[in-house]
Amino acid sequence: MAEKLAFLQNVPIFNELNSVELEKIAALGIRKQYKKGSIVLLEEETGAALFVIIAGKVKIVRMDEDGREVILSILGETDFFGEMAILDGMMRSASVVATTKTELFMIHRQDFLSLLNEYPVVAIALLRELTSRLRKADAQIKSLSLKDASGRVANVLLQLADDIGTFRRGKVEIDDLPLQQDLANMAGTSRETISRMLHRFAKKKYIQLQGNKLIINDYEGFKTLHV
Repeated sequence: MAEKLAFLQNVPIFNELNSVELEKIAALGIRKQYKKGSIVLLEEETGAALFVIIAGKVKIVRMDEDGREVILSILGETDFFGEMAILDGMMRSASVVATTKTELFMIHRQDFLSLLNEYPVVAIALLRELTSRLRKADAQIKSLSLKDASGRVANVLLQLADDIGTFRRGKVEIDDLPLQQDLANMAGTSRETISRMLHRFAKKKYIQLQGNKLIINDYEGFKTLHV
């Protein structure tokens, strides 16, 4: 139980609750494990639960009219998903796929709705997180519609830095960098363009590439150049 409480305390929508309240939430949820590549949720299925990531990463995806995958975001530890279908009772708006071995904490829809009624602080925190996601979506739309290839790729790296990066003294380390095709799907460009832009950024010392790790050498400077 102590392990569950420690985890829940770091989840943005639960971190203002006390230990007694967290124990109640811990008792409501169940843990599920998924292998890399497993489909967690399918677009247009009924929304029956909220999911919180205990360990691992997932990608939120939709398919375009030509059957190509479009990655909306990549989520990591303590992030949550599935809230939209819970709140409005409609179908899932996107699919979710585990990009690594992943463990999730699942709370059924009715239990989560009851939590929102019982603990208004959770509802307020949820609204705050949803607003943040809307702002990120607006920035992504702007990037895809107004920026050139360099700007779109830079925007994807900044998004990954914010979502799953580790900040250390102005630098950001992104472990387990998504495949270049996944980056291309996020940026709305080709894999070849991703490769070319990454090498250009590395040549200019904006980033370092170390296997499947990417380091942004000066996060604020890189952001100023490309936002």
